[in-house]
Amino acid sequence: MTTLTRPTDTLTRDALTVLQPGFVGTSAPDWLLRRIGEGLASVGLFGRNIASPEQLAALTAQLRAERDDVLVAIDEEGGDVTRLEVRSGSSFPGNHALGAVDDTALTRDVAAELGRRLAACGVNLNWAPSADVNSNPDNPVIGVRSFGADPLLVARHTAAYVEGLQSVGVAACTKHFPGHGDTAVDSHHDVPRIGVDSEVLRARDLAPFRAAIAAGSRAVMSAHILVPSLDAEYPATLSRRILTGILREELNYDGLIVTDGMEMQAISATYGIERGSVLAIAAGADAICVGGGLADDDTVLRLRDALVAAVRSGELSEERLADAATRVRALAHWTSVPGAAKRPGGAPGTEIGLTAARRALTVTRGESYTAPLTDPPYVAAFTPMANIAVGDETPWGVAAELERLLPGTETGSFTGADAGALALAEAGERRVVAVVRDAHRHAWMAESLDVLLSARPDTIVVEMGVPQSPPTGSLHIATHGAARVCGLAAAEVITGA
Repeated sequence: MTTLTRPTDTLTRDALTVLQPGFVGTSAPDWLLRRIGEGLASVGLFGRNIASPEQLAALTAQLRAERDDVLVAIDEEGGDVTRLEVRSGSSFPGNHALGAVDDTALTRDVAAELGRRLAACGVNLNWAPSADVNSNPDNPVIGVRSFGADPLLVARHTAAYVEGLQSVGVAACTKHFPGHGDTAVDSHHDVPRIGVDSEVLRARDLAPFRAAIAAGSRAVMSAHILVPSLDAEYPATLSRRILTGILREELNYDGLIVTDGMEMQAISATYGIERGSVLAIAAGADAICVGGGLADDDTVLRLRDALVAAVRSGELSEERLADAATRVRALAHWTSVPGAAKRPGGAPGTEIGLTAARRALTVTRGESYTAPLTDPPYVAAFTPMANIAVGDETPWGVAAELERLLPGTETGSFTGADAGALALAEAGERRVVAVVRDAHRHAWMAESLDVLLSARPDTIVVEMGVPQSPPTGSLHIATHGAARVCGLAAAEVITGA
């Protein structure tokens, strides 16, 4: 690789400052500490970087020994998307559960408690909340990450989440602008396209972002989506019309604009990460998120040098890069000054997540329902492919909690056309608890559930995705999310605990 810059150049420092890279391991590698010394101002953390709260606190202290105002970011939405509890499942229900309760004070308290846990570990920027209006029920990547399908509901809970998170000194990064809810494609794999006119988009999808800006969201994350009514050529992350024209000028947003992960196929397979990063900064983005998949020094140097080369060629103005770097440093300063621009946080308590999960349940008892389970059942989990944002590391379901409450509970995971028949064969004479996730989106899952219920109408059904299908079974529990606490709340109802 040819290095175009000297580490001490102002231009080089600005190019490093606008990057938010990831890394591999549970301690900071030497290359990362060296780049922080040269001007890198942000680091992104993922599940692979976290083993325990104590380890995470030691890691962030290691980073701050190199630079005391470094931004340490994480993708901790709670619910299905968790990094703090990636191997156990989250202690907090996600947005859809909070939207189902529709108590903004509860949402604020949940966000504040989650923020306290992040702050205690040294994390000061959260790539959350998701402000997407889940207007397309077939959306493969948002779903329970959204507060719901009603723009006004999503707006008020987005604002409450921002207020709660920032009340404890953790900056919110509201995403995915201008709204990823009306998509049928996951931008991790391809470029989603939203075909609605600009009036619909402004009234529906932008409403939560207006609320987030009014609540003082310190950062906003762009989406890799094509919205032809706003810009027929470039996806939002690369669109000056969207990032500068709408977010900055129309919505009067003055905080940090962060890109979604640049290694996602919507950008990397179409533009490449170097070209994409240059276009994003030129369009008005201030920070380049990269590191979910590409997490090494070579990636950082490639992006740094691409930005510097673009300035030197005249493709990217030096003033625009300097402005982006200034915004990054301003947010770093906000997070590093105790008490600055923060509201009192209150004390919701460590059980707030379970309280919210219990309140979020929708329980429907059928005609064949008799009483809570007292004997250990067979749990048949109908398992869809996890989307990349959630990942497949995080456990989900009710089996673990039912095993704790009813020792001897057994479980199996089933996928595909024969799932129902296979589950019946494995269950034998035991009572069946069927666990599904977005049954309305998977024909094989709905058909398998029909097979199971035809043979065993006393089956208990737990829907842990977006509950679009009619309630079925002797007992139907919609949890509005698959977090660990959602499974615990459901298990309590099943057993009468």
